[in-house]
Amino acid sequence: MLVRCPGGPLGGTVRRPGRPCEDGRVPDVTPQDPFVPADVPELRDLLPTARVVALPMRVRFRGITVREALVFRGPEGWTEFSPFVEYDDTESAAWLRAAVDFGWTRHEPGADSVPVNATVPAIAAADVADLLRRYPGCTTAKVKVAEPGTTIEDDVARVAAVRRVMGDDADVRIDANGLWSLDQATTALEQLAPFRLQYAEQPVAAVADLAALRTRVAGLGVRIAADESVRKASDPLAVARAGAADVLIVKAQPLGGITAAQAVMAEAGLPCVVSSAIDTSVGLGMGAFLASRAMAPGYAAGLGTAAMFTGDLTAEPLLPVGGRVAVRRVEPDPDLLDQWAASPERTGWWLARLRRVHALLVARP
Repeated sequence: MLVRCPGGPLGGTVRRPGRPCEDGRVPDVTPQDPFVPADVPELRDLLPTARVVALPMRVRFRGITVREALVFRGPEGWTEFSPFVEYDDTESAAWLRAAVDFGWTRHEPGADSVPVNATVPAIAAADVADLLRRYPGCTTAKVKVAEPGTTIEDDVARVAAVRRVMGDDADVRIDANGLWSLDQATTALEQLAPFRLQYAEQPVAAVADLAALRTRVAGLGVRIAADESVRKASDPLAVARAGAADVLIVKAQPLGGITAAQAVMAEAGLPCVVSSAIDTSVGLGMGAFLASRAMAPGYAAGLGTAAMFTGDLTAEPLLPVGGRVAVRRVEPDPDLLDQWAASPERTGWWLARLRRVHALLVARP
């Protein structure tokens, strides 16, 4: 959940609950505030349909080979709560707010489908062509770089392979997840710029370093995109006000759902690209609705990530077709919920987490 501070640039800054504004006041939360979705339903409305799943991934991505998630049904359909396991309860609260927003709110799609990018993990350059075959029709690729245990030479070879396979007309992005230092990022972008990057996503962690890097590489024609500086910040618009990015990456779950994320996108004053948090197809549906309603034209959403799983919760996952994914809610298949059910120990862990995070939301004003 996000709340608004009064006044200031962009119509007032936004904060997560409990974070004071610049003047020290804690912003009021009112039902009319566009950053505040409907009230949280009672826990007894969530638990009866709650299922915990563990989906195996084709290759390691973001340090994991299995993606765990909790899904449950609301009045408007199935929804997903899947903060990464290392996130604490406070950070996870926005993800539960997002699940409630999607499950309890009737969101109208802005289109039947949205264009999506291929996602290329930190794999060997020789494996790029085979991987890209899982993304038929995609003309944009996001390439992971700066992965621990790899080198800039590995990154350059991987990006070069993507450009070679996809051709000169494709859009190629890179994503460093904030793992480079300012100097490392400068050197890396100097070497990667010849591949005509659409943008470099979160090359460094700090907003101040993003701003400095943006100045350093201005002559290279490389635009800077912010991801973690949006979804993990107390004020998701701070990076825009600081002039530290050219593009914002927006993920529905970490920002508290479609309602909250769309409000951030409307106020950002920058192009926004909707991306997934390695969601199941249930969560990808949430992102697809958001992308269809608010994403900048001319960009592909990062919502083709169902191709990264060897299995999903539905026989009709949100996989790219002709470079696009459908904008629709996904109904899990009961047999697949059973097939991919997490172990009893992991199920207990997730249900305990759901109870704790729900208590946090209920306790907030």
